[in-house]
Amino acid sequence: MFGSIGFTELILVLFIVLIIFGAGKLPQLGEGLGKAIKGFKKSVHEAEAIEAEAQAQAQNQTDMAPQMPQQVAAQPAPMTPPVQMSIPEAQVAAQTSKA
Repeated sequence: MFGSIGFTELILVLFIVLIIFGAGKLPQLGEGLGKAIKGFKKSVHEAEAIEAEAQAQAQNQTDMAPQMPQQVAAQPAPMTPPVQMSIPEAQVAAQTSKA
């Protein structure tokens, strides 16, 4: 994690932080940092759970999609009686008025 920072540099940075913030503020800083890390981890896990749920739903939809045409193809088409064409009323009225 601290590949280029040695032990003495880490001690020096902690000493400077102690001088700047004081001994009374260090527990508050640690608490705030801990809460920030905890919140970050929680949001990452929630995002992963949401993504996994979305992938599962997409997988379910793709699994169901090929089954739909098979179900439709298995049902016979309904037979409809032939349609009798009739003369529209406007044409009938025009023919009667000419006569």
